[in-house]
Amino acid sequence: MIKDNITDVKNTVTEAVKRRNDLHPEMSHNDPVLIAVSKTKPVTDIEEAYDSGIRDFGENKVQEIMDKYPVLPKDIRWHMIGHLQTNKVKYIADKVYMIHSVESVKLATEISKRAVAAGRCIPVLIEVNVAEEESKFGLKPSEVSDFCKECSALPGIKVSGLMTVAPYTDDPEENRVYFKQLKQLSVDITNQNIDNISMDFLSMGMTGDYEIAIEEGASFIRVGTGIFGQRNYARQQ
Repeated sequence: MIKDNITDVKNTVTEAVKRRNDLHPEMSHNDPVLIAVSKTKPVTDIEEAYDSGIRDFGENKVQEIMDKYPVLPKDIRWHMIGHLQTNKVKYIADKVYMIHSVESVKLATEISKRAVAAGRCIPVLIEVNVAEEESKFGLKPSEVSDFCKECSALPGIKVSGLMTVAPYTDDPEENRVYFKQLKQLSVDITNQNIDNISMDFLSMGMTGDYEIAIEEGASFIRVGTGIFGQRNYARQQ
């Protein structure tokens, strides 16, 4: 099932990229990376996705990265996509490829500290609550520029773009406006030429709306249910 789902998702991505290239020819060089969101899923499922060619996996919880990292191939690129507490950064600073959910100077400073201690530079994305939903983490769009300036001098991290979690909706077309806004925000930040800040990546779009996100310039799409099926939260009890 997982192999077939991945094939279906990749085919859908290919079609969405064609539409994006028609809508935005300037984005034609930027093919999106598929992140398989493996939260709550067992190692056997991840191995099946790995054997189907997936190398980028996303987790919401530090503990799951810690459990899965030692027993899975080392060429996997682990993406921390969930809310990250500062006191848990130390456990994953030597394991993650990228952290998508940076939304406070306190967290950015801790990632910087732990990255330096690990002898590496960690790419991070700034989480933006584009729709300004009270239930979601992330900065308001109006706060991102100042946040970038505060992070620009931190060693050991590289602000490499933006991430958002769009509202849940039965009509993915409703989220196009938020993906457009995130893309425009990345352009605005780029035009400010802030030291050590790049807007190379946009992490946006999940199982229900990743086609729209791709059409609007997503660099990473985060697909869980579309690959692995419904999550089994009972495993975490």
